[in-house]
Amino acid sequence: MRKMLIIFSGLFVLLLVSAVFVFGQTAEEHILKGDEYYAQFDNKKALEEYLQAVTIDPSNYQALWKTSRAYFDVADLISPQEKSAEEEQIKMYKESEKYARLAIQTNPNDTWGHFYRSAAMGKRALLLGKKEQIMMSKVIKEEIEKAIELDNTNDLAYHALGRWHRRMAEIGGMKRLFGGILYGSIPKGTFEESEKYFEKALELHPETINHHLELGRTFLAMKKYDLAEQEFRKCLELPLATSKDHLYQEEAKAELEKAKRKGK
Repeated sequence: MRKMLIIFSGLFVLLLVSAVFVFGQTAEEHILKGDEYYAQFDNKKALEEYLQAVTIDPSNYQALWKTSRAYFDVADLISPQEKSAEEEQIKMYKESEKYARLAIQTNPNDTWGHFYRSAAMGKRALLLGKKEQIMMSKVIKEEIEKAIELDNTNDLAYHALGRWHRRMAEIGGMKRLFGGILYGSIPKGTFEESEKYFEKALELHPETINHHLELGRTFLAMKKYDLAEQEFRKCLELPLATSKDHLYQEEAKAELEKAKRKGK
């Protein structure tokens, strides 16, 4: 009998120690683990860790904005060939925006909550109708500008502003006239401003493949084909640094061929 009690006592202690090990992790430890997965381009596992951190500490700013980032990155990597891809992306961009909002509520004076709210809204808007896109565009720009105001070294925010200006500049002539009648005032953007902001992003982070890709697309829209080609070639020369860089390089290959054809 005594032997059985000793065995059960030992098992109880073992279970107690295991429980402390499993459930005793802090929010900070989960964030660090999430950061490790993020550095390994494993966005799904990173998301799991950040969500664990939020569960433990719902007001942890780092956990909140990094959860927003992880939802955003996972959504970006959903293949268009997957069943219900757009529906799943919209859902995940909404989750990204939700956590970005929570991050802003926790700390309104840091760049990343505002940036990821703008990013999630921007990507979701592209999957919605024209009316929603126009309605959301003003808030998106406000959040990007707030992110830059809070940190003027945030290259991703300058990148986003470059895309915003190009998107608005592409709505020209009759499209803008009829769009304004149907949906209300359409914000104005220019290709020149788009170029300026992508150049600023590259000044801060010249090795970012996506900065070169989007600057190339702006040059393409401006019919600066030689400059566009240079940017697309640069995309193919740079080493991969994020989970999405292999996709950006595939896009750069297609854009390079387009620039070559149009530049003849």
